[in-house]
Amino acid sequence: MRKHLLKTKEEAVSLILRLLNRRLGEISSTLVQQIQELSLEQLETLGEALLDFTSLTDLTTGLLDI
Repeated sequence: MRKHLLKTKEEAVSLILRLLNRRLGEISSTLVQQIQELSLEQLETLGEALLDFTSLTDLTTGLLDI
């Protein structure tokens, strides 16, 4: 079960990073690391919030709010 969750989290991180890169351009390694450290629940929250992001500032603020 734990192995399945890790795969799911890795897939969520990958999808969110692809969406963020497409929406905002290249994401810094610092922000990528912060995203990789989020829990699956936090990644789901970020995945919904990123639909409203228009800048890297929105992403940074969003990460602080999670």
